[in-house]
Amino acid sequence: MVIEARKENYGGSEYTSARMKTQGLKEFKYGRVDIRAKLPIGQGIWPALWMLGANINDVDWPKCGEIDIMELVGHEALTTHGTYHWDNNGHQYIGGKISLPFGTFADDFHIFSIIWDEQKIQWLLDETPFYTGNISAPEFSEFHLPFFFIFNVAVGGNWPGYPDETTTFPKKMYVDYIRVYQKG
Repeated sequence: MVIEARKENYGGSEYTSARMKTQGLKEFKYGRVDIRAKLPIGQGIWPALWMLGANINDVDWPKCGEIDIMELVGHEALTTHGTYHWDNNGHQYIGGKISLPFGTFADDFHIFSIIWDEQKIQWLLDETPFYTGNISAPEFSEFHLPFFFIFNVAVGGNWPGYPDETTTFPKKMYVDYIRVYQKG
């Protein structure tokens, strides 16, 4: 799968991109997720492989929960983030990050993973664990319900900033595979 962001005027916007989501089509709770992808980089580019609680239409965000398997802010081409978001009298979030020893996430494919069970969510990059979040306390009830996938390449935003003269287009995120492992 290829998601491409372009610099082009469409519908009043200076950029176009796309997202793929499985909402209403495929949801799951607990297991292991492996996603092999090659990421776009550059100022203002924000690729993400993430999940939202399937009950988002009933409880809204962040009460539905969010699991960011991978987020990259394009001007930090060596670093990927894994984060989870929930509601506890307002939006709460915590996570970790890992950086490549050399090269960038645009140079080659990498495997972004989570292992999710009743007690924790663990993030891995190429089989190397880099963050574990405990979800066993009652305030993490969001993470014990089904979730769906969203894959996208955003352009601009508060975290990555906006493209500048150094940002070339098009930007492409390549997803080789998505594998979900669950107990039968």
